This record gives sequence, structure tokens and C-alpha cells, in this order.
Amino acid sequence: MTELATDFARLVKEEARLIILRALAEQTNESLASSLIEPVLARFAIHQPRPWIHQQLEYLQMMDAVTLTAAGTVQIATLTEHGHRHLQRHIAIEGVKRPSRAIGA
Repeated sequence: MTELATDFARLVKEEARLIILRALAEQTNESLASSLIEPVLARFAIHQPRPWIHQQLEYLQMMDAVTLTAAGTVQIATLTEHGHRHLQRHIAIEGVKRPSRAIGA
């Protein structure tokens, strides 16, 4: 893999992880099944299979941004306080794109 392709793959992962955290934050219970995360990512032109999404969820769990619960072939991801703090820009989680500042901030 060339350096450019490696950098692009890293950027896609970082973007996907931020999208996942935002999608979780939008839910009343701050949880989503991996099967429902797939179409969320597709809206942002990130078309990846479920095993790839599970890898991103496992990374987010390792970084304490989400908790995971297995439910058959899907993973249920729930936003943690640490993940919420990243979305608020109070902390920066390595490997997750930084959210943009709010307009007017």
C-alpha cells in the first residue's frame, strides 16, 4: 500500500469513528446496533462491511469512547462519558477526528 493510500485509509477510519460517536449521541439512549451504523456511514460515502465497522467499534471501546454488547451477529455500541467529552471538544481521543467548532463559537 502506498503512503497516500495508507494516509487516506487512516483518515477514513478517523472520520468514521467521529460519525459513529455523533450517531450514538443523537439517540435517546445513546446506543445503536452495528447493523444500523452501516447505513449511517453510507450517508457519508463510507461504504464498509460490518466486520470493518466492528473493528472501528472495538477501537472506540479500547479508547473508552463506547461500551460494546454482543447481540448475535451485531454489536450494540453505547456512548460513554469519555466519548461524549470528545464530541464536546473537552478532550481529544487519538484516532478519532476532532469535531468542528460550533458555528459562532
